[in-house]
Amino acid sequence: MDYVTLNNGLQMPQLGFGVWKVKDEEATPAVAKALETGYRSLDTAMIYQNEHGVGKAIKDSGIPRDELFITTKVWNADQGYENTIQAYEESLNKLGLDYVDLYLIHWPTPDYDDYVDTYKAMEKLYHEGRVKAIGVCNFDIEHLQRLLDECDVTPVLNQVECHPYLPQNELKQFCAGNDIFVEAWSPLNQGGDALQNEVITRIADSHGKTPAQVMLRWHLQNDTIIIPKSETPSRIEENFNAFDFELTAEDMKAINELDRNERQGPLPNEMNIR
Repeated sequence: MDYVTLNNGLQMPQLGFGVWKVKDEEATPAVAKALETGYRSLDTAMIYQNEHGVGKAIKDSGIPRDELFITTKVWNADQGYENTIQAYEESLNKLGLDYVDLYLIHWPTPDYDDYVDTYKAMEKLYHEGRVKAIGVCNFDIEHLQRLLDECDVTPVLNQVECHPYLPQNELKQFCAGNDIFVEAWSPLNQGGDALQNEVITRIADSHGKTPAQVMLRWHLQNDTIIIPKSETPSRIEENFNAFDFELTAEDMKAINELDRNERQGPLPNEMNIR
């Protein structure tokens, strides 16, 4: 496992395990398999409705808490200062934990204009030592800039859709300039066809690796944090094995050139569902 050092000095595994769309009762065996494989970073959210199942797998694993990195998120309907504090307590209760390592705003929902107050509540949790780090998801540059202007704690990361068809180059440049990591959800372009792209498959063949492993390696070499999701045991193991080879400069250039600005998810300014 490779680790990154966040802007507050906290170390985070660069490869984690995501559980989006995993049902609560199915989260426990999936997370158990991930932990058995070697994953130590787990990414869930209140809206996934599987925090209880994730927490049970953590408890059953017997792995010391300080060896794990647990992320969850405040949902759009729970934004606002007091609501965020309450939502955090509810997530802790479902997870069965005393703290989470990283707490994120799930979407900026700019039409409601609550994300600054939400973030200030998260700053309170952070200053009190109740969460180790705070950050955001699905924020564009304008939303990040407002937090930088109006809040005290720089987000440690911005979790966004990112894959070869949507490399997020401009956003990555802004984040790098402000010491904010980019974390990729849908790193394998779930719902798209990047895994079948002839460039990806050719590079995979040349390294004796799978297309998924090549795409994950591309993210790692771009200093992006990744949280691939799978409930299939063999794929959980496959996704973990992205550290024993290196893409060449030519490989990286070829994948970089696959940019289509093609999204599977909504634009941040258009996601205002509560």
